[in-house]
Amino acid sequence: MNKRMISYIVGSVLCVEAALLLLPCLIAVFYQEKSGFAYLFTALLAGAVGAICLLYKPKSVVLYAREGFVAVALSWILLSFVGALPLYFSREIPSMIDALFETVSGFTTTGSSILPNVEALSYCNLFWRSFTHWIGGMGVLVFILAILPVTGGYNMHLMRAESPGPSVGKLVPRVKMTAKILYSIYFVMTLIEILLLLAGGMPWFDAVTTAFGTAGTGGFGIKADSMASYNSFLQTVVTIFMILFGVNFNVYYLFLVRKPLQALRCEELRYYLLIILASIVLITFNIQGSFSSFYQAFHHAAFQVGSIITTTGFATVDFNQWPEFSRTILVLLMFIGACAGSTGGGIKVSRFVVLMKTLKKEIEHFLHPRSIKIIQFEQKPVEHLVLRTVNVFVVAYLLILAGSVLLISLDNFDFTTNFTAVAATLNNIGPGLNGVGPAGNFSQFSVLSKMVMIFDMLAGRLEIFPLLLLFTPATWKKS
Repeated sequence: MNKRMISYIVGSVLCVEAALLLLPCLIAVFYQEKSGFAYLFTALLAGAVGAICLLYKPKSVVLYAREGFVAVALSWILLSFVGALPLYFSREIPSMIDALFETVSGFTTTGSSILPNVEALSYCNLFWRSFTHWIGGMGVLVFILAILPVTGGYNMHLMRAESPGPSVGKLVPRVKMTAKILYSIYFVMTLIEILLLLAGGMPWFDAVTTAFGTAGTGGFGIKADSMASYNSFLQTVVTIFMILFGVNFNVYYLFLVRKPLQALRCEELRYYLLIILASIVLITFNIQGSFSSFYQAFHHAAFQVGSIITTTGFATVDFNQWPEFSRTILVLLMFIGACAGSTGGGIKVSRFVVLMKTLKKEIEHFLHPRSIKIIQFEQKPVEHLVLRTVNVFVVAYLLILAGSVLLISLDNFDFTTNFTAVAATLNNIGPGLNGVGPAGNFSQFSVLSKMVMIFDMLAGRLEIFPLLLLFTPATWKKS
């Protein structure tokens, strides 16, 4: 194992984080808050440790898949730990495990919170919570590939380990250029949303933090009622952009290079939009009796469907009070998630489509044993390796889901609370139902349960395998 290269990558991550930690310092200066010193101290500490790691340049820059996955997993763990320090040092979150939970929830774009009163936080801490969504949405390693002069054969392994979805490919021949394209699209879309929110009358601080939460599909709000107190225009803008950020960014690249027909032929995109439309229609008719008009029911149904399927987690109403049929649809959407190659979480639409096609193939094989049918996705044959990876992912996912629900049940909460808490964290959504609904939070769970859900959030964001490799003894043996 190329440990020196892993250390070099981790050092790069810490140095980038040190620079990013200076932004909350500027917010603290603007609002004259003492909490900014916590960020300055943490930035200096992260920068010093990162610089030490960078002093020992590796002789070989090549990393294979194993090293790439380990580097990504370690980077995210250290990124989250360092990011939690300012919240803890400022004493606005006096428990380190709570500060870590909040920061992991931020970087993994989950949005689950232990804070009973988010509005009590200082502006710099509110900014940092939302900014962690934006950093984690596209991925910090993708960011490093875009801005640092890195070369060698390891780049694609880093991007594959960090990017959500069953497969990741290059948009252009060079990985560095692919990373730049992805972040350019990400930045421009975020900027457009900020401008639209400002045009709708949202204060600048609210607009920036809301756009960060939407772009990263994270959902940390700066108000206790999430998005409920904003007007319908602002809620509609957020609805649209949540759905847009849940689309595979390859689709936007195809539009960018003037290949709109190829982009619109994207099979995953069609299923994604179809699921959203069907869910909105079903929920609208189910909840219309709870609202004064059909439009209001449609508006809130569209917002919550967009929020849940993209795993953003914003809320305009307490959907925990909706009829059981609508709540069940939202829980199902938690598992489906957004598109591969987006900033959203969940199992991903592409995996569900492949699984459904595999099931159809097996049923047809029982009826016609001699027939040979090849599964196709996006007008291409699906290789056996991809099918195997999807199947193994789902098995690992279900085992983690079941084990996590079992462990947090020791806190003796009701099953719906336990199950949706794990579903919300493993799928990087944020709110669940009952005790962890939009009006609740995760503060009531024990330290053990919070640690389990921290693991779930990281596993969900990193697509399980990079994190599991850290706990596999064979990973650390010399090959």
